[in-house]
Amino acid sequence: MKLEFLDTINEYGDHIVKLYDFNKEEAAKFRQAIQETIINANKPLDLNSLDFIQPINCKLILHISDTDEGVFSIDNQTFFCDLTIDGYIEMLRLIEPYCNKSTRSFQMLYDLDTEIDLLFSPSA
Repeated sequence: MKLEFLDTINEYGDHIVKLYDFNKEEAAKFRQAIQETIINANKPLDLNSLDFIQPINCKLILHISDTDEGVFSIDNQTFFCDLTIDGYIEMLRLIEPYCNKSTRSFQMLYDLDTEIDLLFSPSA
């Protein structure tokens, strides 16, 4: 699984942090890491600390927040995803199909009106 930031993907100035190039086993490991660290232990999750994620040009830390804010960054290298517990539970639901079968589809991991989206795609 790779982690990459894509700057200015359209004429509206939107950006994407994407998790891509993975199989169903890695999707299951990612889902399990969110479940165990964020949901069960109530702690932040630094994706760069997971051995199956290869950072390309950024760092992403998932935080628990009182409100769903999505992904943001100050320097376009270190990114933070602030969601509520319910937001992460919804993220687990969105990841689940990728854990059960191989697919080429993609999924945004939250539905918020923000400048930076979080894309989950098994293909590049």
